[in-house]
Amino acid sequence: MNTPRPGKTAFPGAVGISDLRVYDWETSDGHHGGTPHLHTVSNEGYVVVGGSGEVHTLSSEGFARDSLNAGSVLWFSPGTVHRLINHGDLHILTVMQNSGLPEAGDAVLTFPLDIVSDVDRYREAFTLPDGSEAQRAQAARRRRDLAIEGYQVLQGALQEGDRGPLEKFYAAAAALVQPRVEQWTALWSDTVLSDVETTRSQLAALAAGDSSHLRAAAVVRAVPRPEPRAFGMCGRLGIWDA
Repeated sequence: MNTPRPGKTAFPGAVGISDLRVYDWETSDGHHGGTPHLHTVSNEGYVVVGGSGEVHTLSSEGFARDSLNAGSVLWFSPGTVHRLINHGDLHILTVMQNSGLPEAGDAVLTFPLDIVSDVDRYREAFTLPDGSEAQRAQAARRRRDLAIEGYQVLQGALQEGDRGPLEKFYAAAAALVQPRVEQWTALWSDTVLSDVETTRSQLAALAAGDSSHLRAAAVVRAVPRPEPRAFGMCGRLGIWDA
C-alpha cells in the first residue's frame, strides 16, 4: 500500500504491504534476482507466496543465506543488507514497518562507497528515467548491477572477518539520509505515532467503560493500481490504494 494517513485508511499497524515478483535477471556472479540494499530505520518482513529462492544478508551475525519457499516467513531489522535470489517464480508479500518512510528514502542501495558518499551521484544512480517499459527495465537492471558491485565488496570483506567496509557503508548511508530525518519524523508522527495514540485512547476509553469508538466501525477496501507493475529495487511491485 502507499503512504497511510491517520484514521481509517491506514493499514493495521501503519505498515505498508506490496506484492513482489522478484526479478529473474541474471547477475555477474551467476545468480538471478534483485538489488541489495538496507533500511535505515524500518524493519521489513517477507511472507513467501510462491516460487523459491534465497535471501542473502549481511548483519551483526555476518553473512547468512536463508532459503525461501511458499510459506516461509522472515523479517529483519534496520541495517541488515539484504539481497533476494530468485530460483524460480519467487513471489513475496512484503510487509514494511513505518509505511511512508521507505518510500521517502529510508532504503539505501549498496552502490560503491564513492557513490553512496556523494548525494548527487547517488541520486543519479538511483533514479529511474521516464521512458518505455523496456528503457526503464534496462535502467533498473543497470542500477541493480551497480548495487551488486558494491555489495560484493561488503560481503567479501565480512566473510574474511573485516567489518571495516560495512561500517564505512553504514556511516555513508546515515549521512546520505540525515537531511530527510526531520521530514521523516513529521511523517512518522502523522502515521505510526497517530496509530499508537489512537489505540492508547481506545484502551483508556474501554477502561472507563466508554465504548463510543466502536460506533465508528468501518471497512476499508483497497484496489490494486493498474498494470504495469512498478520497477522496485528487488522486482516488479504490485501496490494497493485505499
